[in-house]
Amino acid sequence: MSAEISNNRKARRDFNISETYEAGIELKGTEVKSIRAGKVNISDAFARVERGQLFLYGCDIQPWETAGKFFQHEPKRPRRLLVHKKEILKLDQATSVKGASLPCLRMYWKNGCVKIELGVGKGKTHSDQRQSLKERVELREAQREVARFNRQ
Repeated sequence: MSAEISNNRKARRDFNISETYEAGIELKGTEVKSIRAGKVNISDAFARVERGQLFLYGCDIQPWETAGKFFQHEPKRPRRLLVHKKEILKLDQATSVKGASLPCLRMYWKNGCVKIELGVGKGKTHSDQRQSLKERVELREAQREVARFNRQ
């Protein structure tokens, strides 16, 4: 059972997602409290393989207000993602292709742990984005016509 914390709708608009991976994330205590309070933004978050480990960049977790300065965390610090070594090798190989990246799709709770869903995606061009928007509009109009026909 998983409860969604944050969703990155912009990632599916800007990238053609071919595969998805689930990863755990290494957090500090104040970060978990801020996430529980809903003070997280993953719209610019992406992952990168460095030195045989997977790191998440651009994830903005706001500081916890009541924590002292010693215990406080940096809002946009790189966070280590926890995945199996085989998956890290697959992700490293997938991102070696030109134009491929690992955008963060969503953040959610799973059995009391924070999980990240990463997508292996290739960036869409502006014309691709317009084409997918046009297809969505056509599908919505067709559904409206079918619903109108069934009402009569």
